Amino acid sequence: MPSPILEGSNVRLRPPCADDAGVRFALGTNAEIAEMYGVNREDIKPITREGATRWVQGIADHPHAWVIEINGAFAGVIRLDNVNHQDRRATMAIGINNPALLGKGFGTEAITLLLNYAFGEMGLHRIGIRVLAYNTRAIRAYEKCGFVIEGRERETAYVNGSWHDDIMMGLLDREFSLPPP
Repeated sequence: MPSPILEGSNVRLRPPCADDAGVRFALGTNAEIAEMYGVNREDIKPITREGATRWVQGIADHPHAWVIEINGAFAGVIRLDNVNHQDRRATMAIGINNPALLGKGFGTEAITLLLNYAFGEMGLHRIGIRVLAYNTRAIRAYEKCGFVIEGRERETAYVNGSWHDDIMMGLLDREFSLPPP
């Protein structure tokens, strides 16, 4: 069963469609974005048409993943991983693949839509995130949505010749509130 469509004022979370692979391929691989995921500069490879198709198929096959659509255009992906219904928890991951859309609040809106669904319809109690400490743009977006820093795992990622820490963040259902309109 595909993930439901979640709509905000500028952002729409939806299941992938056939056209997404072509748009993902056209966006290419942005070095700055890849580095925020912990990819070394020398390991960054251009995305292929086949790779874009596999990437979109992975979203389609994932039980809790959505394409992020901004003002009608493909922008990236957001998903809940490690969903544990017994303990009512999951982890979250988000990626905006279009560099022109970064830093404009769209990620925050996408996260808010997902959290509303996760804490509402799914009945989850806790969402956790791991983020590289140098990814300050992502950390700010998570904090705007109510996530708090719960810890630091030292030197977990070796990126571009240096060790970097992971920041662990979490949000409980009782701490989540929709931002004012």
